[in-house]
Amino acid sequence: MNLYFKVINIDRIRTAYVGGDIVKVDIKKVNSYDDEHAELSVVKVTDTIQSAIDTLENNCRVIAARLNDQTVMCQIDKIYYIESVDKRTYIYTKDNTLEVSYRLYELESELTRNFFRAAKAMIINIRKIKSVKSEINGRMTAELLNGEQVIIARSYVKELKERLGL
Repeated sequence: MNLYFKVINIDRIRTAYVGGDIVKVDIKKVNSYDDEHAELSVVKVTDTIQSAIDTLENNCRVIAARLNDQTVMCQIDKIYYIESVDKRTYIYTKDNTLEVSYRLYELESELTRNFFRAAKAMIINIRKIKSVKSEINGRMTAELLNGEQVIIARSYVKELKERLGL
């Protein structure tokens, strides 16, 4: 999971960097496992906070996919991108290419806000983007953490820039 937790002590105040957000962490020692619990006080449940909740609940969302004639469960946060080729839909992770029986529009409704439609036939996980580069024809090229390069179609460039804060 790409969620980054780092807890630091500053004058006895604990702060955690969760994704790009800074949150105060209050850790209290209890006497029994029955008393253990996690409590979050948030203004809004952002994608980063939802990822933290999913991590605490050990509740990673999954999609059933096929790999070498076996059905496997693919964790959504492991997906780099999803592509439709010749009426078939493929999920690309760091190490595997999996086939799913869903269409892209069906997967879009199941995916988190970390995913973005990059072309008519492609959805990209924004958290897996290493860098982006503008092209002269109005498109963009995104380099993913695994070194692959994918093209962002012109009609989707504006949304990507907004989502990345560019």
